[in-house]
Amino acid sequence: MKANYEILNSKQVKDLIEKLTEQYGAVPANFKEHGFIRGKDNIYLITKDLALANLEGLRVNNLGLYIAEYKLEKNQARLSIEGSQIIGPVATKNVCELDIEQRAEWMRGNDIEINGEFSGYVIIKCGTDFLGTGRYKEGKILNHVPKARRLLEMH
Repeated sequence: MKANYEILNSKQVKDLIEKLTEQYGAVPANFKEHGFIRGKDNIYLITKDLALANLEGLRVNNLGLYIAEYKLEKNQARLSIEGSQIIGPVATKNVCELDIEQRAEWMRGNDIEINGEFSGYVIIKCGTDFLGTGRYKEGKILNHVPKARRLLEMH
């Protein structure tokens, strides 16, 4: 059985980190100490020990923590909610701070009208909480919160 994932080599990891640094200004200092797996267009964070393990012959359902969708042909990465929580605290650009009312709208799955110096994918933050990413386009941040993770009521 052919694996449906690929462990990123050091050049691919370097390219991913460069792309994330370009988009968000920084990544955590210990980011390079982890391994990364790509399954289709999704990037998963794993321990280096798992990256070295021989998994051939095992039936594996999931590996690691889903942190981003990374389309190589478009050379852009969209962070998952967990990815925004990892990179957000050190990010220096493309971070949008929402107020409480905007946060409620965002968590319901609505787009947010906002003006700012943003480009491409933007990390969404409210206080100390990182809520995922959206794509900034023409004065709006387009919501990418999966339907299963949206809230009906937000107080």
